[in-house]
Amino acid sequence: MDEPVDVRIGRGQRLLEAVREDLDLYGVSELEERLEVLEAEARRVRAQIDKKRSGRAAADALFSPRAN
Repeated sequence: MDEPVDVRIGRGQRLLEAVREDLDLYGVSELEERLEVLEAEARRVRAQIDKKRSGRAAADALFSPRAN
C-alpha cells in the first residue's frame, strides 16, 4: 500500500479559497465575525508592509552613494 502524499498548499491558496466561498451560506453574526477577522488581517498586512518599507528605506540610506 502506498503512503499518502503530503499535499503542499501554495502560498496564498487558503486566502483564494476563502474569497471564493459562497457567503449565502452564512448568517449575519457569522458574516460580522468573518469581517472582523478580515479587518484584523488587513491591519496585520499593513503593519508588515510598513515594516518592510522601513527596512528597505534604512538599507537604501545605508548603502546609497553619498553626495559630495
